[in-house]
Amino acid sequence: MAHEKNHDYHILAPSPWPLIASVGALVMLVGAVLWMHGSWPVIFLIGFVAVAYTMFGWWRETVIENQAGDHTPVVRIGLRLGFILFIMSEVMFFVVWFWTFFKNAMYPMGPESPRVDGVWPPEGIQTFDPWHLPLINTLILLCSGAAATWAHHALVHEDNRDDIKWGLILAIVLGAIFSVFQAYEYSHAAFGFGGNVYGGIFFMATGFHGAHVIIGTIFLFVCLMRVMAGHFTKESHVGFEAAAWYWHFVDVVWLFLFVAVYVWGG
Repeated sequence: MAHEKNHDYHILAPSPWPLIASVGALVMLVGAVLWMHGSWPVIFLIGFVAVAYTMFGWWRETVIENQAGDHTPVVRIGLRLGFILFIMSEVMFFVVWFWTFFKNAMYPMGPESPRVDGVWPPEGIQTFDPWHLPLINTLILLCSGAAATWAHHALVHEDNRDDIKWGLILAIVLGAIFSVFQAYEYSHAAFGFGGNVYGGIFFMATGFHGAHVIIGTIFLFVCLMRVMAGHFTKESHVGFEAAAWYWHFVDVVWLFLFVAVYVWGG
């Protein structure tokens, strides 16, 4: 006998996505380790495809639930808190790379004494001039964040669909330009990833940030597609809000990278 729903919570039906995501992540990890030890990246790619398919399918179901009215105010609070915790975990992820950079910069390892003879950046490393392409990329990313804020304001306060659309388009284009310029910068680096601690830390920190920029650009693009489909309202727009928060997080991390790695550390 069916019972009428008398609460604001969304009781999820049994789902295969957690299992598929876990198996896919494990396969991708094992494949990455084998790849780093000289094997072909086939296992890694299989795991990656499984994870990507899970993200597409799981978030698609979440969007369908939202359009069906399952995302009540109580559910939206839970979604927001969950995404805030995710961003906090991302913050700690980047703290690791900043910690490593500052530790090696303040206590560089030398050939004879670990604390006295070392110099930073290591001898022979020609760092980037922060006031050329890195500064341009900083301005591009900040402008992209401002465009995302414009779109967010247009949704929450005005419900102006044209401003939402054009704000997102501008944010996406500037994010893509940032990625292109970063790839150009990498191609002209005077140091490599291996053989020195500076190169390893630089490419890991800025490279992971670059990956986050690409993910955030895709995030904003999905929001643009949903806006074109008529999704999001003043009251219900958690997906859009999550994309805006994520994009501002990417902006803030880059500012710290620019000041710490390019200006102070260079």
